[in-house]
Amino acid sequence: MPYTALPPEVDGPAPLIVTWHMLDAPRTDAAFAAALPMRGVPAWRVHLGMPMCGARMVDGRVDAVIELARKDALLAFLAPFARQAAEEFPAALEALRRQLPVDDSPVSVLGASLGGAVALRVLVTQAVAVRAVALVNPAVRLRTVVPLTEGLAGRPYHWTEEAHRVAEEFDFVARAGELAADVPLLLVSGEQDHPDLRADAAALVARLADAELVDVPELAHPLAEEPGLEPAPQLPTAKAVDEVLTRWFTKQLAA
Repeated sequence: MPYTALPPEVDGPAPLIVTWHMLDAPRTDAAFAAALPMRGVPAWRVHLGMPMCGARMVDGRVDAVIELARKDALLAFLAPFARQAAEEFPAALEALRRQLPVDDSPVSVLGASLGGAVALRVLVTQAVAVRAVALVNPAVRLRTVVPLTEGLAGRPYHWTEEAHRVAEEFDFVARAGELAADVPLLLVSGEQDHPDLRADAAALVARLADAELVDVPELAHPLAEEPGLEPAPQLPTAKAVDEVLTRWFTKQLAA
């Protein structure tokens, strides 16, 4: 699994924050690291590559991903990506602990857009101990995301019984009671993000006792300009998100 690791500005073993990027820009681990470097956080920030993204693209092209979205946006694209990324995480975490000078404290996680669904699935499954979780413009309900992909398919999505079942599996508002109650959660929502995604974000935070919602003015859904494959200069809106995350993670690690 490819990853981009950013070291802390402290000596010796340090805590670990693991992230999952968007499928919008920035859509690779390296590009996501450039958009949200969180340089002031006294922790290793390790940005994992999502399935079929960046170095994991088929033939170095996005064609295969687009074809999956056209085949079935939920069952062939969104759900398998999120499920695979979450299932890969325990083994990836063990490998990171062997390769990097990180301490043995519980890991913190960050997910943006579909990467947010990955972070929430990790929290629900409780396969690893999580210290804190932050989400940026997250896919809290995949049912809400499906209509946003219809432009790729060129037609409205056809909902089947299986699709409804999988959508329920990835409805983290409905499953909020399964999230670890003692894990603090930060949700950063762009004021220009898709209205339905923002509504889901507010609904999730309302269901959780230790959750905080921060709105970022002028932030739409992406955090970088297209094509979002390579590291690029940080946009002002991404800088605003980066500052929010830096303050919050620094506070959580000091708690």
